[in-house]
Amino acid sequence: MSLPPERDPRLIWTEADEPRSGRFGDVYFSAEDGLAETRAVFLAGCGLPGGWQDRGHYTIAELGFGTGLNIAAVLDLWQRTRTPGQRLSLFSVEGYPLAPDEARRALSRWSELAPATAALLSGWPAATPGFHRIDLPGFGASLDLAVGPVEWALTQWSGRADAWFLDGFSPATNPDMWSEDVMDAIAARSAADARIATFTVAGDVRRRLTDRGFIVEKKPGHGRKRQRLEARRHGVPEPDPALPRIAIVGAGIAGASVARALEAQGASAVLFETVGAAPAASGFPAALVTPRFDLGDAAVAALFAQALDRAVALYRDIPGAVLAEGVVQRPGTERDAARFARIADQPIWAPDAMRLDDQGDLVMRDAVTVAPAAIRDPWLASTPAADGRVASIVPGPAGWALLDAEGGTLAEADAVILCAGAGNAALLPGLALSPVRGQADWSRHDPPVATAWGGYVAPTPDGVLFGATHDRDQTSTEVRAADTRRNLETLATRFPDLAGAIDPATVASRAAIRATTRDRLPLCGAVPDRPGLFVLGGLGSRGFCLAPLLADHVVALTLDRPSPLPADIAARVAPSRAAARALVEPPASRED
Repeated sequence: MSLPPERDPRLIWTEADEPRSGRFGDVYFSAEDGLAETRAVFLAGCGLPGGWQDRGHYTIAELGFGTGLNIAAVLDLWQRTRTPGQRLSLFSVEGYPLAPDEARRALSRWSELAPATAALLSGWPAATPGFHRIDLPGFGASLDLAVGPVEWALTQWSGRADAWFLDGFSPATNPDMWSEDVMDAIAARSAADARIATFTVAGDVRRRLTDRGFIVEKKPGHGRKRQRLEARRHGVPEPDPALPRIAIVGAGIAGASVARALEAQGASAVLFETVGAAPAASGFPAALVTPRFDLGDAAVAALFAQALDRAVALYRDIPGAVLAEGVVQRPGTERDAARFARIADQPIWAPDAMRLDDQGDLVMRDAVTVAPAAIRDPWLASTPAADGRVASIVPGPAGWALLDAEGGTLAEADAVILCAGAGNAALLPGLALSPVRGQADWSRHDPPVATAWGGYVAPTPDGVLFGATHDRDQTSTEVRAADTRRNLETLATRFPDLAGAIDPATVASRAAIRATTRDRLPLCGAVPDRPGLFVLGGLGSRGFCLAPLLADHVVALTLDRPSPLPADIAARVAPSRAAARALVEPPASRED
């Protein structure tokens, strides 16, 4: 993995095969026994495993991910001591990430950590700036790794830590990790009785923790290190809330993603469909998973880069879900050539993930074509579907009541997550959602490489999908021969031979309704002034890219757990933003 100079840790391997940071002139772990040091300084220093006993959910935050040794050690301890149903949230910050092969080399000396190390390395993310979620399902845990400056990462994280591992390089060589602002952020993101452990006993660190309400004690160190620190807030711990009764409304890719995210967090739900639910885009035989590009808005660009990374990682774990790797974006105008070059150079992409080919096309290495049913079916398999269809949702005696068309109560829930696409607007009047009708067609012909250019073409399990029309404010879903002709005409502009070989009378066709917003950004989060009501919608034509990450976010909000979405991005997609409350939506250009 080639890193830009500003993120390169300048790793040095000593003669004893131990990793050392050339950037900070310090070791990643003790030369005597790094694992023993981790267990003594951080695990015992935070009172583990006792701290998580009788806790349904526990959160650990770390400053200084390094080789991943602390996380592997805590996963090993967690696996040996946790009780069924417990969940662990991990958060770590790293400014100068190691490549997976480097981490594997560093961790290989401890065979007792092999299961935890293997799980960690299997999800090791690209070293791109931002948040990266690593699923650890065999451990009932997840890790959110923030790549970037520590102060930025802490201000963007939504969690509240029960324990902190402060494992940055020495304050003398890496003062930014131990600054006043960082200590403020640690205090702000700590539970009432949070514990802190660190190897350093520097006077400035002790003072800054004490000034923020922590009781600090020097403890015997490990190995050659004479002393270490433990700190604790003596507040009243907040009891773990009971898991809420949750209803998901909508069984498309948004609802399926929410069901998966809930299951990953040890929670469950009941699935409902709406009265007169329109066909969703997830009913087509194939779907492209591609990001929206943005050169002028860093937060929006980062959202789609993170979403693509999350979605593709999850889809690749599902047998038969990924039909083809890579998607080509062809230019629509002469200006696109220069634009594509700038897109490829954005630091949000992994090396070579975006590149220009000899024709000036943008080759998206990590974009994929997927089979929607192969994703939806397993993700919904463990979520029971309710009888009856929802026509309205009203406050109930204990949360929310889901009513049928006759006003009868289908169910009551503590929390409702609306994932009904364009149908969300009927259930929640005031949402600025506009319907967009789209028809696509498919045929038994050999497909080219998945390509988008305004239209698109993609492989299906037994042929080729092409389309799609884009008719705003239309809600009819009958198949139209005129739309098939339009799609063939669009296909002929880029693939004339394929279009000429397709007989319109032999194609299969389907129309579905997308939901879009005024600012072309999704709606994801808590509905203002309606406690317990959440929405995931407005995904437009990017549902298969956005839904998995945004489902993680809305489930985190529902369960009051750390979100993988940075705070500034979460604010951009929140239903409380001004664009989501607007009732009049002006015309907008077609999405990329």
